[in-house]
Amino acid sequence: MPGLTRRRFLSISAATAALTTAGVAPAAPLRHWQGSALGARATITLAHPDGARIAARAFAEIDRLEDIFSLYRAGSALSRLNREGRLDAPPLELLECLGLSGAVHRATGGRFDPTVQPLWDLHARAHAAGGPPAAEDIASTLTNVGWDGVTLAPEAVTLRPGMALTLNGIAQGYIADRIAALLRAEGLSEVLVDTGEHHGVGGDWPVTLTSDAGAEGQVRLRDRALASSAPLGTVFDRAGAAGHILDPRTGRPAAPRWRLVSVTAPQAALADALSTAMVLMDRDGMRQAFAAFPQARLAAAKPA
Repeated sequence: MPGLTRRRFLSISAATAALTTAGVAPAAPLRHWQGSALGARATITLAHPDGARIAARAFAEIDRLEDIFSLYRAGSALSRLNREGRLDAPPLELLECLGLSGAVHRATGGRFDPTVQPLWDLHARAHAAGGPPAAEDIASTLTNVGWDGVTLAPEAVTLRPGMALTLNGIAQGYIADRIAALLRAEGLSEVLVDTGEHHGVGGDWPVTLTSDAGAEGQVRLRDRALASSAPLGTVFDRAGAAGHILDPRTGRPAAPRWRLVSVTAPQAALADALSTAMVLMDRDGMRQAFAAFPQARLAAAKPA
């Protein structure tokens, strides 16, 4: 959509245990495979004698998960749920993501809320037409926002009429977790998956934090995940002022409190959801949310 921009890139680096930060030669040479995933150019770098098969498995798994979570595939599970308001026999992965979404929603006082999709569509359409949406349109759309309108059960997921979900604040992290687990099961003990969020297995992976202001420091990951949210990392307008993270309480883009929030956790999905919500929170609110997830940590909070 015009004016909606974001740099998208996915990379996966992995090796057998022989590839270490000490510089020991890997058991097989590093090789690269390229494709697409999550609407982005994707690169998989492997040091493994069966690397081509493993890379193909990883790309196939990402494609399968996109068929669950993508808003841009009309036949995805999420698209069908949004279109019909009900999804019978939902995939386990969708239930897992929605279950975690509910837990983070409660822990963050409602700041993390996947039901903001109608608001997101409203802002995207309005800015494509030349400006922000009118206050009355925001107020009207807010009536279709609220986690209490989502019902989860193994038999079906249902939405209150007029509602729609986006999992863009959690699904990239979830996919990073799944791919890291797949590669680990293949015997790769040094893995870094980057789907926009990071999951590091083994190693001592350096990850640079960036915002619209540039580099913001570095975090090293070992058997841990990292996610970052920058309100102006994706924008609705060509001027780069209307950020993509919407406050579900007001229906408007996040107030300019932080330019970057980064969270580490055992799972990238959790770090992804928390960092998204914490852009809307002060430090006291962050501490209260972390109390519900004691293994998660604040890696960075850079004031705007």
